[in-house]
Amino acid sequence: MPIAVDIDVMLARRKMSVGELADRVGITPANLAVLKNGRAKAVRFATLAALCEALDCQPGDLLRWEAGDDGDGRDQSGRDADGRHDGSRDEDGRKGDGATGAVPRAPLEGRR
Repeated sequence: MPIAVDIDVMLARRKMSVGELADRVGITPANLAVLKNGRAKAVRFATLAALCEALDCQPGDLLRWEAGDDGDGRDQSGRDADGRHDGSRDEDGRKGDGATGAVPRAPLEGRR
């Protein structure tokens, strides 16, 4: 993932445990571990603010961007190896979501 999480670095600098930080922030240690280990898909600004307050740091001390592949086979623009982007058309010319191949259905007009 191109966003690296450095919570463990700040924990070491502050000599604080994961459990103590989780208590101060108001999240479970399991959810903090998901975030700390880079497995989280998102983080709420409120949680990020609480982390920064508890660790006396800035968001940039906890998160950083790393160039390179994010591990899902797509480049930084979101294009896959074939150059397709989410929402592009498939080989039959139908528009799919790019991830699951789901094709939006035409609206059902006149049906109840």
